[in-house]
Amino acid sequence: MRRLFPVTDMTAHDTAAGAGQEWSLDALADAYAYPELPAGEGAWLRANMVSSLDGAGQHDGRSQPLSSETDMRIFGTLRGLADVVVVGAETVRLEGYRPARAREAFAARRAAAGQGPAPVIAVVSASLSLDFSLPLFTEPLVPTLVLTGAAAPAERVRAAREAGAEVLVAGEGAGVEPARAKSVLAERGLRRQLTEGGPRLLGQFVAAEALDELCLTVSPTMTAGDAQRIAGGPPVAVPTRFAVASLLEQDGFLFTRYRRI
Repeated sequence: MRRLFPVTDMTAHDTAAGAGQEWSLDALADAYAYPELPAGEGAWLRANMVSSLDGAGQHDGRSQPLSSETDMRIFGTLRGLADVVVVGAETVRLEGYRPARAREAFAARRAAAGQGPAPVIAVVSASLSLDFSLPLFTEPLVPTLVLTGAAAPAERVRAAREAGAEVLVAGEGAGVEPARAKSVLAERGLRRQLTEGGPRLLGQFVAAEALDELCLTVSPTMTAGDAQRIAGGPPVAVPTRFAVASLLEQDGFLFTRYRRI
């Protein structure tokens, strides 16, 4: 079963030939387009996460077992629209992150939007305890960024730079301040921002009221156990409210999009 439910600003167009077929990448790109931002002002940060029916954000430490082919198409679409992908160091290690690649399907859109051929990957790390020999740092199409605090270990900052990464300071202490990370990236023209986690990083963005949008895939699975939720860390004093922007369904998976009110 394959359906598209128009909610608020979601257009009710569906370009696939019939039920059971995939949405085209153009249709998905239109559905997930970033909002228009005032010239030279601000940024829009969205998160892309997947969750089981019982709230697990991962299984055996990885999100892939909860995913689907359509979920991965949306994953690729969100990357194809973003200026920068912000990710925590632990997620880089657990998920085996590689450099973002240029995709012909999004080339015209990116060129028209003044974007480079692929999104920049920005890794958030206080300790910079990263393997700088990985392809993410040695073989990127565009240089990988490392976001850290002013008190980060000098020798690790030097190692990152020697590996070809660009280090950006986004905090006064050892760690990164979420709102400052958002603004530091925006100052570099990276205003269409996407975070893919992990849960600790997403929790920090939520607590700082820096998250504008959540793209959440609800997987028709249950895992039990004690797997982490999609957002971790201390609770916020008052729950942050979001409104539904769009909803798609295929094969029991719900592909939701919420905007902060």
